[in-house]
Amino acid sequence: MKTAVISGGAGGLGRALSDGLRASGWRVVAIDRDISALEEDETLFAVECDLTDQAQRDRVLAELAAACPEIDLVIYNAGITQIGDFETLAEDTHRRVFEINYFAAIEMARVLLPNVRAARGAHLAISSVAGFAPLYRRVAYAGSKHALEGFFKSLASEEAAHGVRVQIAAPSFVATNIGNPEQGADGIARPGSAPDGIDYMEPDVAARIILRGVERGAPFIPVGRVARAAWWINGLSPRLFRWLMERKIRGR
Repeated sequence: MKTAVISGGAGGLGRALSDGLRASGWRVVAIDRDISALEEDETLFAVECDLTDQAQRDRVLAELAAACPEIDLVIYNAGITQIGDFETLAEDTHRRVFEINYFAAIEMARVLLPNVRAARGAHLAISSVAGFAPLYRRVAYAGSKHALEGFFKSLASEEAAHGVRVQIAAPSFVATNIGNPEQGADGIARPGSAPDGIDYMEPDVAARIILRGVERGAPFIPVGRVARAAWWINGLSPRLFRWLMERKIRGR
């Protein structure tokens, strides 16, 4: 039985990815800060962990690495969004977005690297359209996702020699927390809750597209028609993409 580890495993997309893998005969270890909504069985193991807490993260990941010598797939899915203008963005808020969206994933990859190599498995980073293109009033979020993509694209060159794949999935807007934004004064909000999103996808639909891409070994997986169009238009004309994006989100 193959083993997958999913950070943010209790969220909407994390659960959908878990369900899809388990339906195909995988065993899943779901890591999240709050695992109360997860029901464990012989194919699902829930691990409570705040990946931004260094001591907690180091302990949990070390225990996981020892318990699972071979890990076939690690999905770096944990993340938050942040909405607001840069002129009002506090440094600690900016750093918090990076701690969750970027550094937590990188440290997780560092610890589990030998386990993925042992399985000749794969790393899958859940990025965003904002990982390869600009997104209005999301400078911290877009910056963190650009960094995430840069890291994993570069890691792919190192890990190929070990028979390890590195893949990136870039969804557009996935409806994981519609109607439940819980946006704070600092603009930080739960993923999939933005009120200005475009053409939201359901988590199970996004998960099916992502897992098909994983099975094919695709290095980059644009998820949904908005992501596919954004990838094509931004590659063709960044200026055109920016104009279309601002017109849609900003409403001008």
